Amino acid sequence: MKMKENIKLYIKYASVCTQSVMEYKLSFLLMITARFILAFCELIAIKFLFSGFTQIKGYTYGDVLLCFSVVQMSFTFAELFGNGFKVFSGMVKGGEFDRMMVRPRSLILQIIGSRFEVGRTGPLLTALITLVLGIRYSQITWNVITVWTMAAMIIGGMLLFIGLFMLEATFCFFSIEDTSLMNVLTYGAKTHGKYPIDIYGKGILRFCTYVIPYTLIQYYPLQFLLGKTHNWYLAFYPLGIIVFLFICNFIWRFGVKRYKSCGS
Repeated sequence: MKMKENIKLYIKYASVCTQSVMEYKLSFLLMITARFILAFCELIAIKFLFSGFTQIKGYTYGDVLLCFSVVQMSFTFAELFGNGFKVFSGMVKGGEFDRMMVRPRSLILQIIGSRFEVGRTGPLLTALITLVLGIRYSQITWNVITVWTMAAMIIGGMLLFIGLFMLEATFCFFSIEDTSLMNVLTYGAKTHGKYPIDIYGKGILRFCTYVIPYTLIQYYPLQFLLGKTHNWYLAFYPLGIIVFLFICNFIWRFGVKRYKSCGS
């Protein structure tokens, strides 16, 4: 029953946020268009790159397009549903988080519900175009397990980025201001994640496996999806992000317990 009530409340949050954005339709349209163009430029950059190469460490143009579409979709959905954590420092400095703490509702629900920004979905169209092109150019045999792999990579990637946004918000309990360090792990991952992780070398591959588990939603399931390995269990690696989310939630709760109001 509590879960059902939380879902209804979140839908109300999202509805109110969407209505407020749509009050300024021209601004909304310009935001969507600008974000679409920026994301589309990245797609054009990949096209120009492969105009001079046929492969990058064994990955074809279609392979890279699939990789890019997964990361782009994951990050877009994460911004849509988890943007409240990205602007959390403003909530702390403005005293908004203090008001949230006295309400009889989940703090996480209030934070993600207060910043449902549908205007950030511009890159989603680019990701869909890229996905269609990737499917066209790749040699993947699509069946139940490969469709599951693709869906799990996208959903797992979304949860991974939301977890990173949560960690970024947790820093605000100790420094008030958010830290640009986390941008390396979020925006940096979105930029570099459009190519398979292993092209950057074994050191980066290890870091993205044992520290921040990008490889669970990108590299390892991608190997199975592209037919580079027949280890079917790699399709279920994105489920490991659930463990990462539990760790992020534990760190978040640790920060909340040590939070001291900074006023408005």
